[in-house]
Amino acid sequence: MKAIFRITFLIAAFTVITISGVLAQRVIKGTVYREGKPAAGITVEAHRGGTMMTSFDGKYEVEASSNSKWIKFTYITDSKRLDIEDKTGDVFDFAFDGNLPSGDAEEEETQSGDVVLKSAEDLIREQDREFMNELSLYNEFYKQKNYQSAMPHWKAVYTKYPKSTINVYIHGANMYESLIENAATPQEKDKYIDELMKVYDKRIKHFGESGYVTGRKATAWLKHKMNTDNPPEGEALKTTLKKGYEWLSKSIEEQGDKTELPVLVLLMQTTRSLFKLGELPKETVVMNYDNTNKVLDAIIERNEDAELVKSCQDVKQYVEDIFGTSGAADCEALVNIFTPQFKEKGNDIDFIKSMLRRLGKANCEETPLFSQATEKLYELDPSAEAAFNMARRYLKRNDIPKAKEYYKQAMEQETDNSRLSEYYYEYATFVFAKENSLSEARNYARKALELNPEHCQALMLIGDIYVSASRSVGQDAFEKSAVFWLAVDYFEKARRAGQDCAVDASQKAATYRKYFPNKEEAFFRSMQEGQSYKVGGWINESTRVRF
Repeated sequence: MKAIFRITFLIAAFTVITISGVLAQRVIKGTVYREGKPAAGITVEAHRGGTMMTSFDGKYEVEASSNSKWIKFTYITDSKRLDIEDKTGDVFDFAFDGNLPSGDAEEEETQSGDVVLKSAEDLIREQDREFMNELSLYNEFYKQKNYQSAMPHWKAVYTKYPKSTINVYIHGANMYESLIENAATPQEKDKYIDELMKVYDKRIKHFGESGYVTGRKATAWLKHKMNTDNPPEGEALKTTLKKGYEWLSKSIEEQGDKTELPVLVLLMQTTRSLFKLGELPKETVVMNYDNTNKVLDAIIERNEDAELVKSCQDVKQYVEDIFGTSGAADCEALVNIFTPQFKEKGNDIDFIKSMLRRLGKANCEETPLFSQATEKLYELDPSAEAAFNMARRYLKRNDIPKAKEYYKQAMEQETDNSRLSEYYYEYATFVFAKENSLSEARNYARKALELNPEHCQALMLIGDIYVSASRSVGQDAFEKSAVFWLAVDYFEKARRAGQDCAVDASQKAATYRKYFPNKEEAFFRSMQEGQSYKVGGWINESTRVRF
Protein backbone atom coordinates (compact mmCIF):
# COMPACT_ATOMS: atom_id res chain seq x y z
CA MET A 1 0.00 0.00 0.00
CA LYS A 2 2.73 2.44 -0.90
CA ALA A 3 1.11 4.35 -3.78
CA ILE A 4 -0.12 7.69 -2.52
CA PHE A 5 -3.53 9.18 -3.12
CA ARG A 6 -3.00 12.90 -3.38
CA ILE A 7 -5.24 15.89 -3.87
CA THR A 8 -3.61 18.10 -6.51
CA PHE A 9 -4.31 21.77 -6.84
CA LEU A 10 -4.51 23.73 -10.09
CA ILE A 11 -4.53 27.12 -8.46
CA ALA A 12 -3.94 30.45 -10.14
CA ALA A 13 -2.40 33.15 -8.02
CA PHE A 14 -5.31 35.22 -6.94
CA THR A 15 -6.46 37.18 -3.94
CA VAL A 16 -9.97 37.67 -2.66
CA ILE A 17 -10.29 40.58 -0.28
CA THR A 18 -13.14 40.58 2.20
CA ILE A 19 -14.29 44.03 3.25
CA SER A 20 -14.60 44.31 7.02
CA GLY A 21 -16.45 46.82 9.08
CA VAL A 22 -13.17 48.41 10.17
CA LEU A 23 -10.95 50.32 7.76
CA ALA A 24 -7.77 48.28 7.08
CA GLN A 25 -4.69 50.05 8.29
CA ARG A 26 -1.95 47.46 7.64
CA VAL A 27 -0.95 44.72 5.22
CA ILE A 28 0.05 41.37 6.70
CA LYS A 29 2.10 38.95 4.62
CA GLY A 30 4.27 35.88 4.89
CA THR A 31 4.72 32.28 3.72
CA VAL A 32 2.75 29.18 4.74
CA TYR A 33 4.53 25.80 4.98
CA ARG A 34 3.37 22.17 5.13
CA GLU A 35 5.88 19.32 5.54
CA GLY A 36 8.70 21.86 5.37
CA LYS A 37 7.66 23.18 1.94
CA PRO A 38 5.68 26.24 0.75
CA ALA A 39 2.02 25.19 0.72
CA ALA A 40 -0.53 25.84 -2.02
CA GLY A 41 -4.27 25.89 -1.47
CA ILE A 42 -4.17 27.39 2.02
CA THR A 43 -6.98 29.83 2.83
CA VAL A 44 -5.55 32.71 4.86
CA GLU A 45 -7.97 34.93 6.80
CA ALA A 46 -7.05 37.94 8.94
CA HIS A 47 -9.24 38.89 11.89
CA ARG A 48 -11.15 42.04 10.86
CA GLY A 49 -9.39 41.88 7.51
CA GLY A 50 -9.15 40.13 4.18
CA THR A 51 -9.01 36.56 2.91
CA MET A 52 -6.95 34.89 0.17
CA MET A 53 -5.72 31.51 -1.00
CA THR A 54 -2.03 30.75 -1.43
CA SER A 55 -0.52 29.62 -4.72
CA PHE A 56 2.43 27.31 -5.26
CA ASP A 57 4.93 29.63 -3.58
CA GLY A 58 2.94 29.50 -0.31
CA LYS A 59 2.98 33.29 -0.02
CA TYR A 60 0.07 35.38 1.21
CA GLU A 61 -0.69 39.08 1.58
CA VAL A 62 -3.91 40.30 3.21
CA GLU A 63 -5.24 43.61 4.42
CA ALA A 64 -5.87 43.82 8.17
CA SER A 65 -6.94 46.21 10.86
CA SER A 66 -4.67 47.68 13.47
CA ASN A 67 -6.91 45.77 15.91
CA SER A 68 -6.55 42.37 14.19
CA LYS A 69 -5.98 39.66 16.81
CA TRP A 70 -5.29 36.58 14.73
CA ILE A 71 -4.65 35.00 11.34
CA LYS A 72 -6.43 31.74 10.48
CA PHE A 73 -4.89 29.21 8.07
CA THR A 74 -7.16 26.50 6.60
CA TYR A 75 -6.07 23.48 4.55
CA ILE A 76 -9.16 21.48 3.42
CA THR A 77 -10.78 20.84 6.85
CA ASP A 78 -7.72 21.49 9.00
CA SER A 79 -7.74 25.00 10.48
CA LYS A 80 -5.12 26.56 12.74
CA ARG A 81 -4.88 30.06 14.18
CA LEU A 82 -1.87 32.27 14.85
CA ASP A 83 -2.37 34.92 17.53
CA ILE A 84 -0.77 38.24 16.51
CA GLU A 85 -2.33 40.61 19.06
CA ASP A 86 0.90 40.99 21.02
CA LYS A 87 3.31 40.55 18.09
CA THR A 88 5.17 43.36 16.32
CA GLY A 89 5.76 43.71 12.58
CA ASP A 90 3.63 42.69 9.62
CA VAL A 91 5.42 39.56 8.38
CA PHE A 92 4.25 36.26 9.85
CA ASP A 93 5.42 32.95 8.42
CA PHE A 94 3.40 29.92 9.52
CA ALA A 95 4.01 26.12 9.48
CA PHE A 96 1.20 23.60 10.07
CA ASP A 97 3.58 21.29 11.97
CA GLY A 98 4.95 24.19 14.02
CA ASN A 99 8.48 23.95 12.57
CA LEU A 100 9.43 26.81 10.30
CA PRO A 101 12.27 25.96 7.89
CA SER A 102 15.35 28.12 8.35
CA GLY A 103 15.70 28.42 4.59
CA ASP A 104 15.54 26.26 1.52
CA ALA A 105 16.86 23.06 3.09
CA GLU A 106 17.16 21.27 -0.22
CA GLU A 107 19.28 24.08 -1.64
CA GLU A 108 21.39 24.22 1.52
CA GLU A 109 22.07 20.50 1.32
CA THR A 110 22.99 20.74 -2.35
CA GLN A 111 25.45 23.53 -1.70
CA SER A 112 26.97 21.94 1.40
CA GLY A 113 30.12 19.91 0.94
CA ASP A 114 29.05 17.62 3.78
CA VAL A 115 25.81 16.41 2.14
CA VAL A 116 25.61 14.66 -1.23
CA LEU A 117 22.13 14.45 -2.76
CA LYS A 118 22.75 11.68 -5.29
CA SER A 119 21.33 8.21 -5.76
CA ALA A 120 23.28 5.07 -4.93
CA GLU A 121 23.51 4.24 -8.64
CA ASP A 122 25.15 7.60 -9.38
CA LEU A 123 27.50 7.33 -6.42
CA ILE A 124 28.63 3.84 -7.41
CA ARG A 125 29.05 4.90 -11.04
CA GLU A 126 31.20 7.81 -9.84
CA GLN A 127 33.15 5.43 -7.56
CA ASP A 128 32.51 7.42 -4.37
CA ARG A 129 34.72 5.29 -2.11
CA GLU A 130 33.46 6.74 1.17
CA PHE A 131 29.87 5.96 0.27
CA MET A 132 30.60 2.45 -0.95
CA ASN A 133 32.71 1.59 2.10
CA GLU A 134 30.23 2.91 4.66
CA LEU A 135 27.27 1.30 2.84
CA SER A 136 29.05 -2.05 2.62
CA LEU A 137 30.04 -2.02 6.29
CA TYR A 138 26.63 -1.06 7.66
CA ASN A 139 24.88 -3.56 5.36
CA GLU A 140 27.13 -6.41 6.49
CA PHE A 141 26.57 -5.71 10.20
CA TYR A 142 22.86 -5.10 9.62
CA LYS A 143 22.42 -8.52 7.96
CA GLN A 144 24.01 -10.08 11.05
CA LYS A 145 21.62 -8.05 13.26
CA ASN A 146 24.68 -6.55 14.91
CA TYR A 147 23.05 -3.15 15.14
CA GLN A 148 25.55 -1.69 17.57
CA SER A 149 28.34 -2.14 15.01
CA ALA A 150 26.12 -1.19 12.08
CA MET A 151 24.90 2.09 13.59
CA PRO A 152 28.04 4.30 13.11
CA HIS A 153 28.36 3.30 9.45
CA TRP A 154 24.62 3.65 8.90
CA LYS A 155 24.71 7.15 10.39
CA ALA A 156 27.51 8.10 8.01
CA VAL A 157 25.34 7.17 5.01
CA TYR A 158 22.15 8.59 6.56
CA THR A 159 23.80 11.95 7.29
CA LYS A 160 25.94 12.53 4.19
CA TYR A 161 24.03 10.58 1.52
CA PRO A 162 20.35 11.03 2.45
CA LYS A 163 19.03 10.43 -1.10
CA SER A 164 21.22 7.41 -1.88
CA THR A 165 18.73 4.61 -1.17
CA ILE A 166 15.41 4.19 0.60
CA ASN A 167 16.86 1.18 2.44
CA VAL A 168 18.77 3.62 4.65
CA TYR A 169 15.42 4.64 6.16
CA ILE A 170 13.87 1.17 6.24
CA HIS A 171 16.94 -0.31 7.95
CA GLY A 172 17.30 2.72 10.23
CA ALA A 173 13.70 2.35 11.41
CA ASN A 174 14.27 -1.34 12.13
CA MET A 175 17.41 -0.62 14.16
CA TYR A 176 15.74 2.11 16.21
CA GLU A 177 12.78 -0.22 16.83
CA SER A 178 15.24 -2.70 18.34
CA LEU A 179 16.96 0.00 20.41
CA ILE A 180 13.58 1.18 21.73
CA GLU A 181 12.54 -2.33 22.74
CA ASN A 182 15.84 -2.88 24.58
CA ALA A 183 16.26 0.59 26.12
CA ALA A 184 17.53 0.49 29.70
CA THR A 185 15.60 3.54 30.96
CA PRO A 186 12.47 5.49 30.00
CA GLN A 187 14.68 8.47 29.12
CA GLU A 188 16.79 6.37 26.77
CA LYS A 189 13.64 4.93 25.21
CA ASP A 190 12.18 8.42 24.59
CA LYS A 191 15.46 9.51 22.99
CA TYR A 192 15.33 6.60 20.52
CA ILE A 193 11.64 7.24 19.79
CA ASP A 194 12.50 10.84 18.88
CA GLU A 195 15.27 9.62 16.57
CA LEU A 196 12.87 7.16 14.92
CA MET A 197 10.40 9.96 14.25
CA LYS A 198 13.22 11.96 12.60
CA VAL A 199 14.03 9.00 10.36
CA TYR A 200 10.42 8.95 9.12
CA ASP A 201 10.45 12.73 8.55
CA LYS A 202 13.71 12.61 6.62
CA ARG A 203 12.46 9.71 4.50
CA ILE A 204 9.42 11.77 3.49
CA LYS A 205 11.65 14.73 2.65
CA HIS A 206 13.90 12.75 0.32
CA PHE A 207 11.66 9.93 -0.97
CA GLY A 208 8.10 11.24 -0.66
CA GLU A 209 5.27 8.78 0.06
CA SER A 210 4.07 11.16 2.76
CA GLY A 211 0.73 9.48 3.46
CA TYR A 212 2.14 5.97 3.72
CA VAL A 213 5.19 6.93 5.81
CA THR A 214 3.18 9.20 8.11
CA GLY A 215 0.87 6.26 8.84
CA ARG A 216 3.88 4.12 9.77
CA LYS A 217 5.24 6.98 11.88
CA ALA A 218 1.94 7.32 13.79
CA THR A 219 1.73 3.55 14.32
CA ALA A 220 5.26 3.41 15.74
CA TRP A 221 4.63 6.46 17.95
CA LEU A 222 1.49 5.06 19.56
CA LYS A 223 2.91 1.56 19.90
CA HIS A 224 6.00 2.67 21.77
CA LYS A 225 4.33 5.42 23.81
CA MET A 226 1.16 3.57 24.83
CA ASN A 227 2.06 -0.13 24.94
CA THR A 228 4.51 0.14 27.80
CA ASP A 229 4.77 -0.58 31.50
CA ASN A 230 4.58 3.17 32.16
CA PRO A 231 2.11 4.69 29.69
CA PRO A 232 1.58 8.46 29.89
CA GLU A 233 -1.05 9.96 32.17
CA GLY A 234 -2.86 13.28 32.46
CA GLU A 235 -1.68 16.01 30.10
CA ALA A 236 1.11 13.78 28.78
CA LEU A 237 -1.50 11.23 27.71
CA LYS A 238 -3.51 13.91 25.89
CA THR A 239 -0.40 15.21 24.12
CA THR A 240 0.66 11.73 23.04
CA LEU A 241 -2.77 10.85 21.68
CA LYS A 242 -3.20 14.19 19.91
CA LYS A 243 0.10 13.85 18.10
CA GLY A 244 -0.72 10.31 16.97
CA TYR A 245 -4.24 11.39 15.97
CA GLU A 246 -2.89 14.24 13.81
CA TRP A 247 -0.51 11.93 11.95
CA LEU A 248 -3.14 9.21 11.48
CA SER A 249 -5.64 11.73 10.10
CA LYS A 250 -3.04 13.09 7.67
CA SER A 251 -2.14 9.57 6.50
CA ILE A 252 -5.76 8.63 5.77
CA GLU A 253 -6.42 11.98 4.06
CA GLU A 254 -3.51 11.37 1.67
CA GLN A 255 -3.79 7.58 1.24
CA GLY A 256 -7.55 7.21 0.80
CA ASP A 257 -8.38 3.61 -0.17
CA LYS A 258 -4.67 2.72 -0.02
CA THR A 259 -4.56 3.33 3.74
CA GLU A 260 -3.10 0.47 5.76
CA LEU A 261 -5.66 -1.26 7.98
CA PRO A 262 -3.81 -0.70 11.30
CA VAL A 263 -3.91 3.05 10.63
CA LEU A 264 -7.72 2.95 10.39
CA VAL A 265 -8.02 0.96 13.62
CA LEU A 266 -5.65 3.29 15.46
CA LEU A 267 -7.53 6.36 14.26
CA MET A 268 -10.76 5.05 15.79
CA GLN A 269 -9.00 4.03 19.02
CA THR A 270 -7.38 7.45 19.46
CA THR A 271 -10.64 9.15 18.47
CA ARG A 272 -12.49 7.30 21.22
CA SER A 273 -9.77 8.02 23.80
CA LEU A 274 -9.63 11.74 22.96
CA PHE A 275 -13.43 11.95 23.09
CA LYS A 276 -13.46 10.39 26.56
CA LEU A 277 -10.79 12.87 27.62
CA GLY A 278 -12.98 15.75 26.40
CA GLU A 279 -10.56 16.64 23.60
CA LEU A 280 -12.88 15.83 20.66
CA PRO A 281 -16.60 16.55 20.16
CA LYS A 282 -19.17 13.84 19.48
CA GLU A 283 -19.57 15.07 15.89
CA THR A 284 -15.91 14.29 15.16
CA VAL A 285 -16.29 10.75 16.49
CA VAL A 286 -19.27 10.16 14.19
CA MET A 287 -17.45 11.76 11.24
CA ASN A 288 -14.33 9.61 11.75
CA TYR A 289 -16.49 6.50 12.08
CA ASP A 290 -18.27 7.27 8.81
CA ASN A 291 -15.04 8.14 6.98
CA THR A 292 -13.32 4.99 8.22
CA ASN A 293 -16.17 2.84 6.94
CA LYS A 294 -16.11 4.62 3.59
CA VAL A 295 -12.40 3.90 3.22
CA LEU A 296 -12.92 0.24 4.17
CA ASP A 297 -15.80 -0.08 1.69
CA ALA A 298 -13.62 1.47 -1.03
CA ILE A 299 -10.79 -0.99 -0.28
CA ILE A 300 -13.21 -3.93 -0.44
CA GLU A 301 -14.74 -2.67 -3.69
CA ARG A 302 -11.44 -2.32 -5.55
CA ASN A 303 -9.87 -5.58 -4.33
CA GLU A 304 -10.36 -9.19 -5.39
CA ASP A 305 -7.93 -10.52 -2.79
CA ALA A 306 -10.20 -12.68 -0.59
CA GLU A 307 -7.79 -12.53 2.35
CA LEU A 308 -7.62 -8.72 2.26
CA VAL A 309 -11.40 -8.44 1.94
CA LYS A 310 -11.82 -10.72 4.97
CA SER A 311 -9.36 -8.57 6.94
CA CYS A 312 -11.31 -5.44 5.99
CA GLN A 313 -14.55 -7.02 7.17
CA ASP A 314 -12.89 -7.94 10.48
CA VAL A 315 -11.66 -4.36 10.84
CA LYS A 316 -15.17 -3.03 10.06
CA GLN A 317 -16.53 -5.14 12.91
CA TYR A 318 -13.85 -3.89 15.29
CA VAL A 319 -14.47 -0.29 14.22
CA GLU A 320 -18.15 -0.79 14.99
CA ASP A 321 -17.22 -2.10 18.44
CA ILE A 322 -15.02 0.94 19.09
CA PHE A 323 -17.73 3.33 17.95
CA GLY A 324 -20.37 1.54 19.98
CA THR A 325 -18.33 1.77 23.19
CA SER A 326 -17.15 5.33 22.61
CA GLY A 327 -20.15 6.95 24.26
CA ALA A 328 -20.69 9.07 21.13
CA ALA A 329 -23.14 6.67 19.47
CA ASP A 330 -26.63 8.10 19.92
CA CYS A 331 -29.46 5.55 20.25
CA GLU A 332 -32.01 7.77 18.57
CA ALA A 333 -29.73 8.25 15.56
CA LEU A 334 -28.94 4.52 15.31
CA VAL A 335 -32.60 3.56 15.57
CA ASN A 336 -33.48 6.05 12.83
CA ILE A 337 -30.79 4.53 10.62
CA PHE A 338 -31.64 0.88 11.25
CA THR A 339 -35.46 0.90 11.41
CA PRO A 340 -36.02 1.21 7.63
CA GLN A 341 -33.18 -1.26 6.98
CA PHE A 342 -34.76 -3.80 9.34
CA LYS A 343 -38.05 -3.53 7.45
CA GLU A 344 -36.20 -4.41 4.24
CA LYS A 345 -33.86 -7.06 5.66
CA GLY A 346 -35.98 -8.52 8.45
CA ASN A 347 -35.12 -12.10 7.40
CA ASP A 348 -31.40 -11.54 6.86
CA ILE A 349 -29.71 -13.26 9.82
CA ASP A 350 -26.30 -11.68 9.25
CA PHE A 351 -27.80 -8.19 9.01
CA ILE A 352 -29.83 -8.64 12.21
CA LYS A 353 -26.76 -9.92 14.09
CA SER A 354 -24.69 -6.96 12.93
CA MET A 355 -27.45 -4.49 13.81
CA LEU A 356 -27.96 -5.98 17.28
CA ARG A 357 -24.22 -5.80 17.97
CA ARG A 358 -24.23 -2.12 17.06
CA LEU A 359 -27.30 -1.39 19.16
CA GLY A 360 -25.94 -3.43 22.05
CA LYS A 361 -22.59 -1.64 22.05
CA ALA A 362 -24.47 1.68 22.16
CA ASN A 363 -26.64 0.45 25.10
CA CYS A 364 -29.84 0.62 23.05
CA GLU A 365 -31.32 -2.63 24.41
CA GLU A 366 -34.43 -0.85 25.73
CA THR A 367 -35.54 0.33 22.28
CA PRO A 368 -38.48 -1.41 20.56
CA LEU A 369 -36.23 -2.10 17.56
CA PHE A 370 -33.82 -4.12 19.71
CA SER A 371 -36.68 -6.18 21.17
CA GLN A 372 -38.23 -6.88 17.76
CA ALA A 373 -34.92 -7.82 16.19
CA THR A 374 -33.93 -10.03 19.14
CA GLU A 375 -37.15 -12.05 18.91
CA LYS A 376 -36.81 -12.30 15.12
CA LEU A 377 -33.24 -13.54 15.32
CA TYR A 378 -34.10 -16.17 17.92
CA GLU A 379 -36.99 -17.29 15.72
CA LEU A 380 -34.78 -17.53 12.61
CA ASP A 381 -31.65 -18.88 14.28
CA PRO A 382 -31.80 -19.97 17.96
CA SER A 383 -28.02 -19.82 18.18
CA ALA A 384 -25.69 -18.82 21.00
CA GLU A 385 -25.65 -15.22 19.80
CA ALA A 386 -29.46 -15.14 19.62
CA ALA A 387 -29.65 -16.48 23.18
CA PHE A 388 -27.15 -13.84 24.28
CA ASN A 389 -29.32 -11.07 22.85
CA MET A 390 -32.40 -12.58 24.51
CA ALA A 391 -30.49 -12.47 27.82
CA ARG A 392 -29.81 -8.78 27.30
CA ARG A 393 -33.45 -8.16 26.51
CA TYR A 394 -34.67 -9.84 29.70
CA LEU A 395 -31.98 -8.06 31.69
CA LYS A 396 -33.37 -4.71 30.54
CA ARG A 397 -36.82 -5.88 31.67
CA ASN A 398 -35.22 -6.77 35.03
CA ASP A 399 -36.34 -10.38 34.61
CA ILE A 400 -33.25 -11.81 36.32
CA PRO A 401 -34.12 -15.56 36.19
CA LYS A 402 -34.88 -15.40 32.44
CA ALA A 403 -31.74 -13.35 31.79
CA LYS A 404 -29.58 -15.93 33.62
CA GLU A 405 -31.24 -18.77 31.71
CA TYR A 406 -30.39 -17.25 28.31
CA TYR A 407 -26.89 -16.14 29.36
CA LYS A 408 -26.07 -19.71 30.37
CA GLN A 409 -27.58 -21.07 27.16
CA ALA A 410 -25.39 -18.70 25.15
CA MET A 411 -22.23 -19.68 27.07
CA GLU A 412 -22.98 -23.40 26.69
CA GLN A 413 -23.59 -23.18 22.93
CA GLU A 414 -20.90 -20.73 21.79
CA THR A 415 -17.87 -22.25 20.06
CA ASP A 416 -16.11 -19.05 18.97
CA ASN A 417 -13.61 -18.15 21.70
CA SER A 418 -13.69 -14.43 20.96
CA ARG A 419 -17.47 -14.20 21.41
CA LEU A 420 -17.42 -16.63 24.34
CA SER A 421 -14.93 -14.38 26.10
CA GLU A 422 -17.41 -11.51 25.68
CA TYR A 423 -20.27 -13.63 27.00
CA TYR A 424 -18.25 -14.56 30.10
CA TYR A 425 -17.39 -10.91 30.67
CA GLU A 426 -20.99 -9.72 30.29
CA TYR A 427 -22.29 -12.47 32.56
CA ALA A 428 -19.67 -11.50 35.16
CA THR A 429 -20.82 -7.88 34.89
CA PHE A 430 -24.45 -9.02 35.19
CA VAL A 431 -24.03 -11.07 38.40
CA PHE A 432 -21.82 -8.35 39.91
CA ALA A 433 -24.31 -5.55 39.21
CA LYS A 434 -27.59 -7.38 39.76
CA GLU A 435 -26.75 -9.93 42.44
CA ASN A 436 -23.56 -8.53 44.01
CA SER A 437 -22.12 -12.02 43.71
CA LEU A 438 -18.47 -10.96 43.91
CA SER A 439 -16.81 -14.38 43.83
CA GLU A 440 -18.95 -15.66 40.93
CA ALA A 441 -18.41 -12.42 39.00
CA ARG A 442 -14.64 -12.69 39.42
CA ASN A 443 -14.68 -16.36 38.32
CA TYR A 444 -16.42 -15.51 35.05
CA ALA A 445 -14.16 -12.48 34.47
CA ARG A 446 -11.23 -14.87 34.87
CA LYS A 447 -12.82 -17.20 32.32
CA ALA A 448 -12.98 -14.26 29.90
CA LEU A 449 -9.27 -13.58 30.52
CA GLU A 450 -8.34 -17.23 29.98
CA LEU A 451 -9.69 -16.91 26.43
CA ASN A 452 -8.42 -13.36 25.92
CA PRO A 453 -5.62 -12.30 28.31
CA GLU A 454 -5.74 -8.75 26.85
CA HIS A 455 -9.45 -8.28 27.66
CA CYS A 456 -8.96 -4.98 29.45
CA GLN A 457 -12.64 -4.61 30.40
CA ALA A 458 -12.45 -7.93 32.28
CA LEU A 459 -9.35 -6.68 34.09
CA MET A 460 -11.19 -3.46 34.95
CA LEU A 461 -14.14 -5.47 36.23
CA ILE A 462 -11.96 -7.48 38.61
CA GLY A 463 -10.55 -4.20 39.88
CA ASP A 464 -14.09 -2.94 40.50
CA ILE A 465 -15.03 -6.20 42.21
CA TYR A 466 -12.09 -5.87 44.61
CA VAL A 467 -12.98 -2.25 45.34
CA SER A 468 -16.45 -3.44 46.31
CA ALA A 469 -14.95 -6.33 48.32
CA SER A 470 -12.89 -3.93 50.44
CA ARG A 471 -15.96 -3.36 52.61
CA SER A 472 -16.24 -7.01 53.64
CA VAL A 473 -12.78 -8.61 53.31
CA GLY A 474 -10.32 -8.41 56.20
CA GLN A 475 -10.49 -8.16 59.98
CA ASP A 476 -9.59 -4.50 60.42
CA ALA A 477 -9.18 -1.19 58.60
CA PHE A 478 -5.64 -2.02 57.44
CA GLU A 479 -6.61 -5.32 55.85
CA LYS A 480 -9.61 -3.72 54.17
CA SER A 481 -7.52 -0.90 52.71
CA ALA A 482 -4.88 -3.40 51.56
CA VAL A 483 -7.44 -4.72 49.06
CA PHE A 484 -6.94 -1.46 47.13
CA TRP A 485 -3.37 -2.54 46.35
CA LEU A 486 -4.82 -5.48 44.48
CA ALA A 487 -7.58 -3.43 42.81
CA VAL A 488 -5.03 -0.94 41.48
CA ASP A 489 -2.91 -3.85 40.19
CA TYR A 490 -5.80 -4.78 37.92
CA PHE A 491 -6.48 -1.21 36.81
CA GLU A 492 -2.78 -0.92 35.90
CA LYS A 493 -2.93 -4.19 33.95
CA ALA A 494 -5.97 -2.88 32.07
CA ARG A 495 -4.16 0.38 31.34
CA ARG A 496 -1.24 -1.52 29.83
CA ALA A 497 -3.50 -3.84 27.83
CA GLY A 498 -4.14 -1.14 25.22
CA GLN A 499 -5.98 2.02 24.33
CA ASP A 500 -9.44 0.55 24.80
CA CYS A 501 -9.23 1.03 28.58
CA ALA A 502 -6.24 3.37 28.96
CA VAL A 503 -8.19 6.47 29.93
CA ASP A 504 -10.70 4.90 32.34
CA ALA A 505 -8.13 2.59 33.91
CA SER A 506 -5.69 5.46 34.47
CA GLN A 507 -8.36 7.52 36.20
CA LYS A 508 -9.48 4.65 38.44
CA ALA A 509 -5.92 3.75 39.41
CA ALA A 510 -5.30 7.36 40.42
CA THR A 511 -8.56 7.46 42.42
CA TYR A 512 -8.00 4.29 44.45
CA ARG A 513 -4.31 4.88 45.20
CA LYS A 514 -5.62 7.43 47.69
CA TYR A 515 -7.06 4.58 49.78
CA PHE A 516 -3.81 2.63 50.21
CA PRO A 517 -2.79 1.81 53.81
CA ASN A 518 -0.57 4.45 55.42
CA LYS A 519 3.12 4.01 56.14
CA GLU A 520 2.77 4.26 59.90
CA GLU A 521 0.38 1.33 60.12
CA ALA A 522 2.51 -0.75 57.75
CA PHE A 523 5.64 0.05 59.78
CA PHE A 524 3.81 -1.03 62.91
CA ARG A 525 3.18 -4.37 61.16
CA SER A 526 6.84 -4.65 60.07
CA MET A 527 6.01 -4.20 56.39
CA GLN A 528 8.27 -2.50 53.86
CA GLU A 529 7.58 -1.05 50.41
CA GLY A 530 7.78 -3.68 47.68
CA GLN A 531 7.20 -6.57 50.07
CA SER A 532 4.74 -9.27 49.01
CA TYR A 533 1.35 -9.21 50.73
CA LYS A 534 -1.47 -11.74 50.41
CA VAL A 535 -5.09 -10.65 50.58
CA GLY A 536 -7.01 -13.43 52.30
CA GLY A 537 -10.57 -14.66 52.32
CA TRP A 538 -12.23 -15.69 49.06
CA ILE A 539 -9.90 -13.31 47.18
CA ASN A 540 -6.77 -15.31 48.14
CA GLU A 541 -4.41 -13.35 45.87
CA SER A 542 -1.01 -11.72 46.36
CA THR A 543 0.01 -8.13 45.71
CA ARG A 544 2.85 -5.88 46.92
CA VAL A 545 3.12 -3.24 49.62
CA ARG A 546 3.26 0.39 48.43
CA PHE A 547 2.18 3.83 49.60
